[in-house]
Amino acid sequence: MTTLEQMKAAKAAAPLLARADTELKNCALRAMAKQLIAQTREILRANADDMEQAAGTISPVMLDRLALNEPRVAGMAEGICQVAALPDPVGEVLSRVVRPNGLVIEKTAVPLGVIAIIYESRPNVTSDAAALCVKSGNACILRGGKEAFRSASAIAKALQDGLAAAGLPKELVQLVQDTTRAGAAELMRGVGYIDLLIPRGGAGLIRACTENAKVPCIQTGTGICHIYVDRAADLSMAVRIIENAKTSRPSVCNAAEVLIVHREIAASFLPMLQEALVTRRAAAGLQPVEFRADEEAVAYLGVPAGAADFDTEFLDYIMAVKTVGSVEEAIAHIAAHSTGHSEAILTNDPDAAERFVRAVDSAAVYVNASTRFTDGGEFGLGCEMGISTQKLHARGPMGLRELTAYKYIVRGSGQIR
Repeated sequence: MTTLEQMKAAKAAAPLLARADTELKNCALRAMAKQLIAQTREILRANADDMEQAAGTISPVMLDRLALNEPRVAGMAEGICQVAALPDPVGEVLSRVVRPNGLVIEKTAVPLGVIAIIYESRPNVTSDAAALCVKSGNACILRGGKEAFRSASAIAKALQDGLAAAGLPKELVQLVQDTTRAGAAELMRGVGYIDLLIPRGGAGLIRACTENAKVPCIQTGTGICHIYVDRAADLSMAVRIIENAKTSRPSVCNAAEVLIVHREIAASFLPMLQEALVTRRAAAGLQPVEFRADEEAVAYLGVPAGAADFDTEFLDYIMAVKTVGSVEEAIAHIAAHSTGHSEAILTNDPDAAERFVRAVDSAAVYVNASTRFTDGGEFGLGCEMGISTQKLHARGPMGLRELTAYKYIVRGSGQIR
């Protein structure tokens, strides 16, 4: 099918799912999870072909995003089951007003309709997005990157087989066959077919969608995430948090990219960081972190930072380091360079923490915790559609509720105006 034919098919199938009750949607989700497990061998075979083709063309951390194994496929299936266990947002009465004339006005959650997701090299997005769309009553059209096309195709087939087993049309979950820019552009121009477009990927993809889409588009993902180590921080705890935020999975959008350090503790703290994230990691055979430091911090670790380093989402074992003289200076630096994703302050000073969380205008703001928690599962939303860095409609991890709109249902007994 062409992309236009797929959009038409999704539009036609969407009302069937919008009217489905919770039991039917959960039955479909469990069947989709069952088919993922049943077709694990085929999915891993397809992924092996993708990995072979991508070897040498993308970085090791991006290869890790692409790679699947049995535990990861099982995790995808478990994620679908977790979505099935979540409350159904469709039909929820968000507010209820009884007017003086007796009219009862209920603001009620409804599906958006057809959601398009354009994403890059993470095959698990295929199942996460499909599960969230099915539970929230939306049809979805998925357009993955060419480097993960075989993997995504095998996953999509399993999901469609699960839908069919539950008696729902497979057109509710579709994978665009055209992996060129033209295929993505067609979704961006899908007026009348696409109710919401969600890009998941790097800054280039998100910029292309937000600049060119003629359908409603959510800005997601780009994460220049900051951690500020205050002069009142527990330095040992700070080392552990930064190591987790930078090295546990550097290729994801909630990994920390910029470290801000109060200059009063720089001389004691930065050597501790050098020891933990460079020396000990290298000795253990792990990839050390490359620090790109400002003129004060470079005396203790790393190499001099370049002009663009504080505005770069590295998605790698690289971290920019900035020294400041106050929490206000840290806040100002974040305001100038953040993408509005996730920021953290590490401090034992409640006043400094309060000033930070009130002033920093990002989707998630942390006190004494890793930015890696900005995730739908960690926030109790099940899997996520993406991390919205804008303010209208959705902000932060996008779960089921963020995939609904609302309408007003007005009940009367003969009232006229």
